[in-house]
Amino acid sequence: WYDGETPESDAFPCGYSTKLTQFQKLLAIRCFRPDRAYNAITLFIADRMGEKYVQPPVLDYNNVYNQTDCYTPMVFILSPGADPANDIQKLSIEMEMTGSQYKTVSLGQGQGPVAKQYLETGAVRGHWVLLQNCHLLLSWMPFLEGFLEQLTKAHAKFRLWLTTDPTDAFPMGILQRALKIVIEPPDGLKQNMRQTFSKVTEQVLEECDHEAYRPLTFVLAYLHAVLQERRKYGKIGWNVNYDFNESDFIISRRLIGLYLEKALLNNDDMIPWGSIMYLVGDAMYGGRVSDDWDRRVLVTYAEEYMGDFIFDDHNRFYFSKIGYDYKVPRKSSAEDYKGEIENMPLLCGPPVFGLHPNAEITYFLNSSRSLWANTLAMMPRSGGGGGGISREEYITNVARDILSKTPEETDMLIVRKSLPDILEPTQIVLMQELERWNKLVNKIGTSLLDLQKAMIGEIGMSDALDDLGAALFNGQVPQMWIALAPMTEKPLGSWILHFVSRVDQFEEWSDPNRGEPAVMWLAGLHIPESYLSALVQQACRLRGWPLDKSTLFTAVTKFEKREEVVEKLEMGCYASGLKLEGASWDKNSMALCRQEPKVLVTDLPFLQIMPVEVNRLKINGQFLTPVYVTPMRANAMQVGGVFTAYLRSDVHDSLWTLQGVCLTLNTNT
Repeated sequence: WYDGETPESDAFPCGYSTKLTQFQKLLAIRCFRPDRAYNAITLFIADRMGEKYVQPPVLDYNNVYNQTDCYTPMVFILSPGADPANDIQKLSIEMEMTGSQYKTVSLGQGQGPVAKQYLETGAVRGHWVLLQNCHLLLSWMPFLEGFLEQLTKAHAKFRLWLTTDPTDAFPMGILQRALKIVIEPPDGLKQNMRQTFSKVTEQVLEECDHEAYRPLTFVLAYLHAVLQERRKYGKIGWNVNYDFNESDFIISRRLIGLYLEKALLNNDDMIPWGSIMYLVGDAMYGGRVSDDWDRRVLVTYAEEYMGDFIFDDHNRFYFSKIGYDYKVPRKSSAEDYKGEIENMPLLCGPPVFGLHPNAEITYFLNSSRSLWANTLAMMPRSGGGGGGISREEYITNVARDILSKTPEETDMLIVRKSLPDILEPTQIVLMQELERWNKLVNKIGTSLLDLQKAMIGEIGMSDALDDLGAALFNGQVPQMWIALAPMTEKPLGSWILHFVSRVDQFEEWSDPNRGEPAVMWLAGLHIPESYLSALVQQACRLRGWPLDKSTLFTAVTKFEKREEVVEKLEMGCYASGLKLEGASWDKNSMALCRQEPKVLVTDLPFLQIMPVEVNRLKINGQFLTPVYVTPMRANAMQVGGVFTAYLRSDVHDSLWTLQGVCLTLNTNT
């Protein structure tokens, strides 16, 4: 039962299917298979309340219009990949609200006066006004709120349409008087392609006479669906959640038609694949991509799906053959393409997108964790009952336990006296790390003491202390500690163990008899990048290399225990505690290999990090692997990345690129 793919639907062992209630079964799945808890809850709600509560309704824009009047704006709350602008424009054509009667503006810097003019004119003359991306001009929203409050005599045909990303700063006055619509992108490859091709008619396919245009339109629709579907697998799919939408597909299709038409006019038999892949992968879709590693994924998809191999009659091209033969139909009418889409299975697994099957486990685990976090946030703060300890007693016990484990601050003066007058770069990093460590230790100690005093009434309970108590009660790391600590996704218990373990490395490093550790636990450093930069600086001083032409190279060793390392490296270090995600490590061939089923993270043997000159760097047979602090990887501002590791690979890089392979310093457990 535990190893089954869908234990929530299978019979429980030992007769527990009849012994347990439906809710008790949820608790059992939560304990044994938390990755399936999200699906189990969905089935529970569908069984008790009906399927309509777990399936998104089909959005009918005519129905939306009929529920409003000239005084009721319509607010579309967007999710990534959803763009109602084209559908609203089509409705305006049906309602004969075109030309000067349909006004649209994408809000941003300097667009407030334009939107104001459209509103004032539209309310008098009965226009439709579409204000897109309201979240980008929140400073102007109070004016809109006031405009709607003062609107008493509007033309009967006047309609105000608003689109916005979810944001806490959106004015409540607008939301209270508006009809609110949540836009969800289609779920699944088939649904996504069906929606895209619902707007691709025979007339659209006749826009270009080149024979490659029709197949490439289908290929582009498949690529568009894959890029959107990859989002749901979280950070192993994309580091940043990009808003790929219908406009990307439409403009890319027109650009492909433009270049193919040009090749046809020039009697050029060669399809300009280089230009097409650049425009699609780097310019149009790539224009939204801010992360370099995500760009590598996007370019890989373009290279995998676009080329003369699409038209090879002897060796037919398949996007994927996992579960179904995903292919470009031989016949090229719009109906043929739509028929091929209808033949696709409704559900497909992550291997169709180049990901490992384990990616689905990660997706469901993240969904479950998000559900638990939101549930905890909604829990009442009343005291315990039924003989258990109260909330206040529990928080006090946790605070007392953490205080007993909190080490003393390090005496910086004693450490500095034990070091030479002129510090090496790594010794400077040590002093900086100890300074940050002391601030964190001090904050933990003082905040917990203040919390204990507040719990018994000796001092007032501030908002900060109240948040601290709530975090301890919910098993989360308090925000006031996170601000002074390395990035983390760990729950409170694991974080405390990690916190206490850091002191051992600092004690060894600051001991003049032992010095800098031969094996560095990078996860124990607040800013590991500064230590790695110091290694390069020391090597440049030792060898006389120019700093701007030096970098780091890595090699995976066979060491797995500190006792196996007998001496320190002359340059560089051994790094321990690295976790490999998206792939596994073959200790025999010393190369990357595919993951085992249900094994999401693999411990990597010690990684040797070596400073080298750039012109001597050899990366043949090496897969460039990003290293992040936590499994959340990097955000849109590139915060979270540490360095690039080189891992030996015997297969093409595209396999590991699409599987989202990376290294992390920490886990989220």
